[in-house]
Amino acid sequence: MRVAIVTESFPPDVNGVAHCALQTARHLHRRGHQPLVIAPAVPHDGPADPDASRPYPVLRIASLPLPGYPQVRVALPSRRLAAALTAHRTDVVHLASPFVLGARGMTAALRLRIPAVAVYQTDLAGYARTYLGKGENAAWRRIRAVHTAADRTLAPSTAAAHDLDEHGVPRVRLWARGVDTERFTPERRDTELRRTLAPGGELIVGYVGRLAPEKNVELLAPVCALPGVRVVIVGDGPSEPGLRAALPGARFLGRRTGNDLARVFASLDVFAHTGPQETFCQTVQEAQASGVPVIAPAAGGPLDLVDHGRTGLLVPPLDGTAIADAVSLLAADPRLRSALGRAGHEAVQGRTWEAVGDQLIDHYTEVLAARTAVPA
Repeated sequence: MRVAIVTESFPPDVNGVAHCALQTARHLHRRGHQPLVIAPAVPHDGPADPDASRPYPVLRIASLPLPGYPQVRVALPSRRLAAALTAHRTDVVHLASPFVLGARGMTAALRLRIPAVAVYQTDLAGYARTYLGKGENAAWRRIRAVHTAADRTLAPSTAAAHDLDEHGVPRVRLWARGVDTERFTPERRDTELRRTLAPGGELIVGYVGRLAPEKNVELLAPVCALPGVRVVIVGDGPSEPGLRAALPGARFLGRRTGNDLARVFASLDVFAHTGPQETFCQTVQEAQASGVPVIAPAAGGPLDLVDHGRTGLLVPPLDGTAIADAVSLLAADPRLRSALGRAGHEAVQGRTWEAVGDQLIDHYTEVLAARTAVPA
């Protein structure tokens, strides 16, 4: 099967869309299919791609940085996209979080009569509300137009599927995300790293993700004030300067990837996620795979991932005091921390990228079969 993955982001970008697109392309290649990745170009002076030599083609479309958030690139109009689909002889177009480049990919797929599967992954309407204070309805109109044109939309969580249904998007099916259970494992816990991060033996509470307004990382301020607790922040983004001021005593480790990131995850005592706008929340799964107890907002993707009181703790969204209370509870009860970490670890063992990748191929196959069953 020839699959063109049109994605708004791809490594060396570090975010959920880029990671999912990468894992999809890898899995397709391993299963003997022929993926083509089409993504925005990255700046020449940006971070190096750690896996630049890939066994499948990656077409980069000229792009510009998003004003105010240069880590996000927006692809410019280009005829290369449609030409690439034709040259690739694409059977299915996979649209990864389509909005700009993905919308053009959808248009090209319609013109070329190629089936398309649209993967909903980013709460763009929520981002419009956070960054602009308006534009939520316009964002949903754009999302609805692109996804309605697709043969099938895949939602990463029941909350995301509900949002799509509420806004009139048809043909929605669930498709969750995988986790690398070989990389993210309790065995990577590093005593020396822990001594470096918390020389006084403090309880280490970590956040991993972008440092951006929609992530609400400032909610960890009450946690920073707890005695015997050290907050560790992994990631980068436009909010970093303000967060350094808002989170006194926190350790900022910058961007971490690969085995280095897995070592940090496994060395935490508690993982705390703060943003309520997650359609899935991959970092929750990575913490669970690492055997670390999770605290997350009771909203969006975490509702599917965290069984409150068994595989983690859910707290009211945007409530920093509730996060601090949950941390205090876990700090005082090592047995509860251990039980939550162990149950979370067990819960994700069947959620490998191989398993969810095969589910995705089944979606492609069903869409192709439906197209051939209906006369053009």
